[in-house]
Amino acid sequence: MNNCYRNCYAGKLNEDYIGKSVTTCGFVENIRDHGGVIFVDLRDMYGVVQLVSNDDTIFDGITKESSITVTGSVRKRDEDDYNEKISTGTIEILVDKLTVLNLANNVLPFEIVTSTNVSEDVRLKYRYLDLRNPKVKNNILFRAKVINYLRNKMNDMDFVEIQTPILTASSPEGARDFIVPSRKFHGKFYALPQAPQQFKQLLMTAGFDKYFQIAPCFRDEDARSDRIYGEFYQLDLEMSFVTEEDVYKVGEKIFYDTFKEFTNKKISEPPFKRISYKESMEKYGTDKPDLRNPLELIDLTEEFSETEFKPFRGVTVKGIKVDGIANKSNSWFNDLVDYAKSIGMPGIGYITVMEDMSFKGPIDKFLTDYEREDLIKKANLVPDSVLFFIADRKNACKLAGLIRDELGHRLDLIDKNVFEFCIVNDFPMYEWNEEEEKFDFTHNPFSMPKGGLGSLEKLNPDEIVANQFDFVLNGVELASGAVRNHDLNIMKKAFSIAGYTEDDLKSRFKGLYQAFSFGAPPHAGMAPGIDRMIMMLLDEENIRETIAFPMSASGADLMMGAPTIVSEAQLREVHIKVRDKN
Repeated sequence: MNNCYRNCYAGKLNEDYIGKSVTTCGFVENIRDHGGVIFVDLRDMYGVVQLVSNDDTIFDGITKESSITVTGSVRKRDEDDYNEKISTGTIEILVDKLTVLNLANNVLPFEIVTSTNVSEDVRLKYRYLDLRNPKVKNNILFRAKVINYLRNKMNDMDFVEIQTPILTASSPEGARDFIVPSRKFHGKFYALPQAPQQFKQLLMTAGFDKYFQIAPCFRDEDARSDRIYGEFYQLDLEMSFVTEEDVYKVGEKIFYDTFKEFTNKKISEPPFKRISYKESMEKYGTDKPDLRNPLELIDLTEEFSETEFKPFRGVTVKGIKVDGIANKSNSWFNDLVDYAKSIGMPGIGYITVMEDMSFKGPIDKFLTDYEREDLIKKANLVPDSVLFFIADRKNACKLAGLIRDELGHRLDLIDKNVFEFCIVNDFPMYEWNEEEEKFDFTHNPFSMPKGGLGSLEKLNPDEIVANQFDFVLNGVELASGAVRNHDLNIMKKAFSIAGYTEDDLKSRFKGLYQAFSFGAPPHAGMAPGIDRMIMMLLDEENIRETIAFPMSASGADLMMGAPTIVSEAQLREVHIKVRDKN
């Protein structure tokens, strides 16, 4: 780009430019006074170049982070002054002319080069400055490359990119909707889509064979390290006349090819390991297992069904065996007990296996010889083994899964240079809602039950399995997918089990209800989470580091000041009256 501000980029200058006059521009990164000789570092998106001048007054009055344009000749630095840390480290610009385009305040809220060490709230308030930090900016540039790669990948597989509406109808899809009041329709509301779920199914009904989009999704759910509040993006895709296996193959290709393109880590090759939801909960205590961790849960409920040790009787008991750690210090075990208490357990019991196969530990005195023999066989105990016990009436699997993860990290069992994918499938269709005393959809309400209408009519709701699956990577859910329900009779029955009448279907899912009467094809799809993929590829612990302008963890836009109070006139236009908080 050649204009009055530049005819070359500062960060792309090299020794080929030596002796040439150039005009370039950017931000003042640093100003250094070396005994009366002023050096200025000029930064643009591509790098940094050093500025000097025979007239040091040319730099008078400029401040760090001011935007400037300069004209001068490129010359080679003295060899003793080379800077190997930057690509332009062997050259500098001898400035003849400098124009300040915008003078920055003399006091910055933080130093750009160390912005990632500042509190997140301050960073987000001045996000435009935070984004000048090369590390922060490179995350966003990396995101652009990944999205471009994904888009090209989908086009190569003959998927058609189609945009679906942002203003739509409210739909029960697992999270709270963001609702938008209507000015034209008194007392009625639009909703921002939690996902393009119904629209992509309608596209299949319309005869589009393969659809995708880089889709914004809006959910009013609390933020956490791998979930941003409010808005996130997914690679939404759907295919008609396909089976579950067809979606698996497409998903495996997308994930494997993308991760192979953007990382040097070892990646599990397709076909990815497939694990049923039931097996995953029993073995790993979670439906998002980290398969890098070799530890597995052992069910010991039967072994303790008649025990005299009251905390283990009549509840689910899980065990985790770890070999070769009997010599760990008391403080190591005490730290693990403290962790167990932090996740809601009263503590954690364990036994240590001695050389003669006798047991030592706080639980041993409560065990009978018969129980000891059973434990040796069931857990395959050997000298130096430690067997941890997790007992609970309702949450034994979940708690044991957390202990498994903690042991994996504390014992350094997890190879951080590996990406281990798996597919968790056969999720339960319904779960019991104790508060409302009714069955709710566990996951996506539009999934096809395995066994179709027959399973809905013959099985108890908690026995029905959905044709639904997740792609999981290193303990993080990266995509959800399913074979969709395309049959109106199955849809009616499935929703009736969750308490919806046919009138509810007609009003709340009007488009699908009508479409399924007009030859809807079998269809299936999935939606990889783009933000999470990028977080994993970048080895970032916080998903907000992958997004240009994220909300804070509390759901506030600290830079723009949202959410804000709007005027009474605006409220009247959309027929809303705000009551006092009291």
